[in-house]
Amino acid sequence: MRLLLIEDDELLGEGLRDFLRADGHVVDWARRLGDIDAYRGESYDAWLVDWQLPDGSGLDWLGNQRRRGDATPALMLTARDLLADRLQGLDGGADDYIVKPFAPEELAARLRAVCRRSAGSGGARVAFGPVAVDLAARCAWRDGERVDLTAREWAVLEALTLRPGRIVAKAELERLVLGFDAVLASNALEVHVSSLRRKLGRELVQTVRGMGYRIGGGAA
Repeated sequence: MRLLLIEDDELLGEGLRDFLRADGHVVDWARRLGDIDAYRGESYDAWLVDWQLPDGSGLDWLGNQRRRGDATPALMLTARDLLADRLQGLDGGADDYIVKPFAPEELAARLRAVCRRSAGSGGARVAFGPVAVDLAARCAWRDGERVDLTAREWAVLEALTLRPGRIVAKAELERLVLGFDAVLASNALEVHVSSLRRKLGRELVQTVRGMGYRIGGGAA
């Protein structure tokens, strides 16, 4: 997944960034609300938002995004642990709420759950014809047999699975999978898509000419 981390604490932010990158995610880190402008227009699978930031409220920022119609999944990261705070955060636009200090493994699990719900799948496993994709275990099967995928191949598959039925533009998919490194490897996406088709079947990832890619095979 491609994630936007909004966190002003240097130690926590660095630790979360490194953990999530090691877990296979692309992470952009904004340390204050003013830094988010650098990522305006970028596509993310989820936001990780600190409530209290040096130049304003992360919850207020999130509320503004919701009023603009942006439904990107969001987790609120905060030390505010009262019930009233939790209710305010969830009612204010957060999809989940996690109180500091927390284990990064719990954050990663909550992140996967939020993104599954956003994609319309309450369970971890999604089927596309003969292919099953497990978003929690981060693996795939074809005709009941597990298929080994590279980290980049999984990133492409995950990005499309989280957007079922939607055509994802090539440039957007490149950003989701490669982040700002996308400009360094213009044909990298085609290589990963080709490899996925070879391993999981050509019908799984469909090319919509002139528009982008979508996952096919009939989601169930």
